[in-house]
Amino acid sequence: MKQYIAHITLVVNDYDQAIEFYTKKLDFDLIEDTSLTDGKRWVLVRPKGTGECSLLLAKAANDTQIKSVGNQTGGRVFLFLYTDDFSRDYQKMRNNGVKFVKEPVKESYGTVAVFEDLYGNLWDLIERAK
Repeated sequence: MKQYIAHITLVVNDYDQAIEFYTKKLDFDLIEDTSLTDGKRWVLVRPKGTGECSLLLAKAANDTQIKSVGNQTGGRVFLFLYTDDFSRDYQKMRNNGVKFVKEPVKESYGTVAVFEDLYGNLWDLIERAK
C-alpha cells in the first residue's frame, strides 16, 4: 500500500499576491493555476526538487477563514522547509526580502532559522545534520 499527503491548504487573502510571494521570494514552482467557479482557483505551488506534496493556495471565503490567514496554527511554526544548502537558501531568501524572526542556530538535528510568509505564518528553514 502507498499513501502520501498530496496537498496542504494554505488560506490566503489574494491568489496573485500569494503566487508572487511563493514563486519570487521563496523560489517555489507554480504547478497549477486553474480557474474554477465564482472566482475560485485551484492553485498549487511547491519547492523545487520535491515530490508529491504541494501547497494549495486557497483564498479565504468567509469571516472564519479570513481570521485564520496568517495564523493557521495559533502562532506555532506551521511548515518545515528542508534544504540541502542552508547558507544558499537563507541568503537568497534574505536578499528576496523574506523576514526572519529567529536567526540561524545549530541544533543537534541541523541548522534552523524561522521565517514568516507574506501573511505571518511561521516556517522553519532547516538543513539536517549529516
